[in-house]
Amino acid sequence: MMTDPVADMLTRIRNAVGSKHERVELPHSLFKLGVLKVLEEEGYVRSVSVISEANKSRIVVTLKYGSQKEPMISFLKRVSKPGRRVYAHCDALKPVLGGLGLSIISTSKGVMSDKKAKESKLGGEIVCTIW
Repeated sequence: MMTDPVADMLTRIRNAVGSKHERVELPHSLFKLGVLKVLEEEGYVRSVSVISEANKSRIVVTLKYGSQKEPMISFLKRVSKPGRRVYAHCDALKPVLGGLGLSIISTSKGVMSDKKAKESKLGGEIVCTIW
């Protein structure tokens, strides 16, 4: 049994980007899908799709690279962990890397970027940071 599936997802993405893979497959969960949809909306990954087979589902993430094959994701870190949850009020959400990166927040209205959480005046659990 896996203790932190989100950390596993982020590690798989980091490893795939480091190896310059085109796509990565992950076990399906709605929370991971929500995090990946935020990454897709913000332009860090090209596409996110769900493949269903028999009684199992997988998430396929197509990674995004620049014209010189440089990855769009250069840093990806889990902030809130099962042993130490990190929560923040909407006023305490600070810009990541001077506004060039983003934090993904799990709020009562769903998973969203830190910018959308501030606009909606919602706080929550800081899932990860990316730039």
